[in-house]
Amino acid sequence: MPEITSHEPGRFSWWDLGTTDQARAKEFYAGLFGWGATDLPSGGGGVYTLFDLGGKDVAACYGLMPEMVAAGVPSHWGAYVTVASADAACARARELGGSIVMEPFDVMDKGRMGVIRDPQGATFSVWEPRTHIGASLTNEPGTAGWCELATTDAEDAKRFYSGLFGWSPRTSDAGDMPYTEWDFGSYPAGGMLQMTERWGGAPPHWLTYFLVDDCDASAAKAAALSGEVMMPPTDIEKVGRFALLKDPTGAIFAIIKLSMP
Repeated sequence: MPEITSHEPGRFSWWDLGTTDQARAKEFYAGLFGWGATDLPSGGGGVYTLFDLGGKDVAACYGLMPEMVAAGVPSHWGAYVTVASADAACARARELGGSIVMEPFDVMDKGRMGVIRDPQGATFSVWEPRTHIGASLTNEPGTAGWCELATTDAEDAKRFYSGLFGWSPRTSDAGDMPYTEWDFGSYPAGGMLQMTERWGGAPPHWLTYFLVDDCDASAAKAAALSGEVMMPPTDIEKVGRFALLKDPTGAIFAIIKLSMP
């Protein structure tokens, strides 16, 4: 796929990992996806690590601040949606019943961002790009290809995200686990699942899927790199084969080998 030069407002465009062990995370993802890493100063003596694949930015990671770790914030992947205005998006999220975890702020000359919590508690970020558009490569093996919301109230989530980003929910009947795709333009913006008691009390969240050439081989490689296979490779009819993984620092993500062209 050619290098991406812009992202349409309303689409996921960036992913970064907040981690308790930045060095270990860099080693793990380099081994799993072949990512290169470039450390950039981020103030306060910290660094923001840009991950690249073939020289194209695909994601990033940063070290969680000690006070965040002390407060129980785990290592986690965060997803960003491009918007025309971070301030307007945060204001609209409030009107729709969401809350603002971090008020909009400038990230040097790179862009402006805010962190939002939806009415059920799932957290995501909005990104108003300036000199950094977000990922310059997606939907290829080794890059992010899908984001999926797990929520305790799918109907209210439909209202919230439709009002915030203009997404149109389309729910398919999949037996005891209906699946919603967020239609947006020529292809979906992401997906959604209604959580049940089988989730064991997990909080609502957005899950990032990374594409791979071989789900079984990638899951085995993750385990060999001291990651954990939380759900073994499993087929999704007419979609592909996926697995749920945890990196050595505790961050959860999914991998998928798509069966569709």
